[in-house]
Amino acid sequence: MYRKLKSLVWRVARTVFNVGRTEQHWARVVMDQNIEQTVRSLFPAELEVLEISGDKWATKCTFKGCQSVSFPQFDICRDRLESKFDLIIAEQVFEHLLEPAAALKNMRAMLRPGGRVIISTPFLLKIHNHPIDCYRWSALGLRQFLRSGGFADGDISVKAWGNRACVRANLDRWVRYSPIFHSLKNEGDFPVVVWAIAKID
Repeated sequence: MYRKLKSLVWRVARTVFNVGRTEQHWARVVMDQNIEQTVRSLFPAELEVLEISGDKWATKCTFKGCQSVSFPQFDICRDRLESKFDLIIAEQVFEHLLEPAAALKNMRAMLRPGGRVIISTPFLLKIHNHPIDCYRWSALGLRQFLRSGGFADGDISVKAWGNRACVRANLDRWVRYSPIFHSLKNEGDFPVVVWAIAKID
């Protein structure tokens, strides 16, 4: 009887807590919204875009051109394409790189004059080896990283989002966002993710 009751309680709890859940990772909701708003403000139909280790942007926006490259066939720490781009997007990539400075140098070299990079990384999130996990940057750290990579401070915009509830919830699993149960309030001392857009002259 106890086992049946326990099983029933667990089934009800799973049902209740899955109400309204989306497929989106809670830690990325605000960041994803902000990055998409930023990209759409750049007149995407006029942009040649390169996405590093991802393929979502080709379906999100109508660009003049959009190309995707992925590890291990393309290693951003060592490889460059001949083409030049108006925008290069590397979301949740830089924490996995052994040589992030080399990767940033390669991205910068593939930009046209006036081109931009978008970089997003986790901060207060667990280690996730895909295949390795090496770095975390705070907002100030990411700004300084971009400055040391040749971007002018005035041409860098850095943002961060997180709250203590999201940090706790993601300690041992990835939590899908539910607007019913999960707050999008930002607590500055608990940044879960950090992202930046930087422009070259």
